[in-house]
Amino acid sequence: MEDKNKSKKYKIKIDRNLCIGAASCVALAMKTFALDSENKAVILEEDGDDAEAIKLAAESCPTKAIILENTETGEQEYP
Repeated sequence: MEDKNKSKKYKIKIDRNLCIGAASCVALAMKTFALDSENKAVILEEDGDDAEAIKLAAESCPTKAIILENTETGEQEYP
């Protein structure tokens, strides 16, 4: 059985003031991100996709609204 906490690499935060609803995060990590009724990104499940897909999704955000924090170190990894 997989230990869910061990596989979760990032704590994800979304700055809703920066989010413009480009949906590139949804396209790259659709198990992790979705758009809500205001066309802003929301987190479905922090470990819905693998860490690489989540990082690519964050990097694809044109306004850098997705903030990734390493769960082990507590340090911000992106942006």
